[in-house]
Amino acid sequence: MSEKRTEISEIGEFGLIDHLNQSIKIKHQSTIKGIGDDAAVIDIENERVLVVTTDLLLEGVHFDLTYAPLTHVGFKAVAVNISDVAAMNAIPKQITVSIALSNRFSVEAVDALYAGINAAAEHYGVDVVGGDTTSSRSGLVISVTALGEVSKDRLAYRSGAKENDIICVSGDLGGAFIGLQILEREKQVYLSNPGMQPELDKYQIVTGRQIRPEARMDIVYELKDFNVVPTSMMDISDGLASELFHISKASKVGVTIYEDKLPIDKQTFDTAVELGLDPITCVLNGGEDYELLFTIDQKDFKKLEKHPDIHFIGHVTKPEGGKNLVTKSGTVVQLKAQGWQHF
Repeated sequence: MSEKRTEISEIGEFGLIDHLNQSIKIKHQSTIKGIGDDAAVIDIENERVLVVTTDLLLEGVHFDLTYAPLTHVGFKAVAVNISDVAAMNAIPKQITVSIALSNRFSVEAVDALYAGINAAAEHYGVDVVGGDTTSSRSGLVISVTALGEVSKDRLAYRSGAKENDIICVSGDLGGAFIGLQILEREKQVYLSNPGMQPELDKYQIVTGRQIRPEARMDIVYELKDFNVVPTSMMDISDGLASELFHISKASKVGVTIYEDKLPIDKQTFDTAVELGLDPITCVLNGGEDYELLFTIDQKDFKKLEKHPDIHFIGHVTKPEGGKNLVTKSGTVVQLKAQGWQHF
């Protein structure tokens, strides 16, 4: 009798993480938070903690060198890790960078990659302190680990949201997903006719959101200036609906958001319509925006009310309230998390 085989796709990325986490035991008191948030949390001293996060980017899965310049790939590899540090309300300090290269990459290509890595390190004020290099049989692989610090009283987990908190997002959403659709469309045009030049000029905002995203450290610094500590926070890498599900599960709460409050850039909206896609679906389920999703106590609303790039999209409810979207017509529909599927 053969042993049962469970496909990873049956349980998905987060099911796999939960499955692996069952066999992991924490041995040290200094490990405050292990698997299950945007970053691990380690006690250091003087009421401060270290946050640690790692992301792996694979050619052909996370980026396509047909349209993504190596310099931008290097910048993005750092930015997505800094975004996880930001999601803990922490300040990034150091990164390590490990790369695996196939023999088609030259020294000059590695220089281009590191130009982007170094530009991001300068931009976010972090030191590149180590890493590893090795060979690869399947293209370029990049692994970045980021370390940050924050005082314990300013640390933000996914698990602190409470009933009547206000749900906030930074920036606008859906742009990275729409940018990917445009880049993939132009790639297919190029492959069918290499003499054709890609038409990207009118899509620079959305393609930029995909190729060279920004971690919203500016919001973290501003929250500190306003003396606001989010009750919960995470970054939006897999889509707004998916991340709301994470906060709902971790905090044991329900959430209600409003369609007319969801932030979307005009170019994202217009391009979605051009592609025959529903713009709101793109906002809810498009990934890789790397904006911040967070909840605040109602007493902090006045401090942020006039912020031009923080949007108040809903509120936290009792867990039995479920996860809901109120449409522009006032209809209440259940949210579905259909974000990026890794397996």
